[in-house]
Amino acid sequence: MSIEVGSVVEGVVTGITNFGAFIELPEGKTGLVHISEVADEYVKDVHDFLSERDKVKVKVLHVDARGKIGLSIKQAQDRKPEAAGPAPRLFHAPRMDRGSRDSKRGGGRFGDRGSFEDKLSKFMKDSDERMADLRRKTDSKRGGRGSRRA
Repeated sequence: MSIEVGSVVEGVVTGITNFGAFIELPEGKTGLVHISEVADEYVKDVHDFLSERDKVKVKVLHVDARGKIGLSIKQAQDRKPEAAGPAPRLFHAPRMDRGSRDSKRGGGRFGDRGSFEDKLSKFMKDSDERMADLRRKTDSKRGGRGSRRA
């Protein structure tokens, strides 16, 4: 059986490095499974997933001109088909239909109504107030303005 891109073959782990694992393939050839192709989850240390002399199923990703063989364990695994339905959402975004979209405008700290100059003026005023408040708090921790430490 020749090693062809896309084929799934069984091999034996012959060496483990910090960047992946070397796999001995049929016909005495050796390929590399990069650390990013070891598992579907984050792999900090390849030793956590593989040991030398482990038998593994690998998929051949590429064979370059110099004969180097790139392999993947995670792509060779039989994946369970995902349950039908939408993908799980990582965050909840509010639904916005036409009516609520217009009502959302104008909200926020500076509002959406008015010209750019009005918004800039409001922003500058708010910024100055915050800076003055910050200076007051910082100065009180230092003992007030003009105080010197001995």
